[in-house]
Order: sequence, then C-alpha cells, then structure tokens
Amino acid sequence: MGVAPKQLGHLVIRVRDLVKAEDFYTRVIGLKVMAKFEGRALFMSANTDLSHELAVFAVDKDAPGPDAHRVGLAHMAWQMESFEDLKALYQRLKDNDIAINHIGDHGLSLGVYFYDHDGNELEAYYELPKSQWSKDGNHIFDSRFPGKLEESNTEEEAGKLAQA
Repeated sequence: MGVAPKQLGHLVIRVRDLVKAEDFYTRVIGLKVMAKFEGRALFMSANTDLSHELAVFAVDKDAPGPDAHRVGLAHMAWQMESFEDLKALYQRLKDNDIAINHIGDHGLSLGVYFYDHDGNELEAYYELPKSQWSKDGNHIFDSRFPGKLEESNTEEEAGKLAQA
C-alpha cells in the first residue's frame, strides 16, 4: 500500500465564544487544556500524552454557524474507554441539559450524538473490541450493539443510524 498516516492527529474548529467552548469541552466532555492563547485559541486533548487532539479558534460573535447542506465536517467523535464510561458521559450530558440529537447503533459501536453551544455536532461512542465484532451480515456494521445506555431505551431509539 505504501506510506499511510499513523492516525488522525487533531481537528480544528471555530467557535463564537471561547470561554463557553472551554467550559463545554473541559467540564462536560472532559478534555484537558494543553495550551491557551487568551481570547484567540485553545488546544485540548483527552490524551495528555499528545499536544492536542482538538484546537478551538475564536471567530466573530455573529459568525454564521455550521450548515448541514454545505461541504465540510459533519461531526467529530470521541471514543470512550468503556461502555460504562459512555453511560457516564451520556448521564453528564443529560445532567447539563445538553440535548441529545440521537443514539446511533452501529452494531460494533453505540454512539451518542449531540451539539456544542455553536452547533458543532459531536459523537461520543464506545466500540466493541475487534474480537467481538459480528461476523454475520454483509459488513461490519450489520448487527445490533449488545447494550443499552439506560433501561428506558427502546430498540427503535437504539437502532437509529448516524446521519454521516
């Protein structure tokens, strides 16, 4: 195959309010601020062995928001270490009145889709270890995730697929 990247290094987004972004991405999502340029930029990471996974830059307060009908980033996804961690983040989102857009059952993973204060879509997900991926069906996503985020989730709610 030749030379290929090691991994995705980081994402960069623009926000209207850097203070709100710092609060949301640290308090709600759980990222750590690795570097801060007051009023201009934040560099944050879940993995503190990396300089940053997410860079956030300030733009004007009246800048237009994301548009689902334009070319560009659809969402960023944060992988959780365990299904219990995903459940805990899901509860933290609810406790902070963060509206859940939908739950995506991808068979080998379960994702929670939501938005930050500027309308940037995020996903938090847990993916089963590869040894547990279903071998039935036409492709790796052709199954149901074996767990629920809460007892009240119905099969229909858990079965909604992500709109990528």
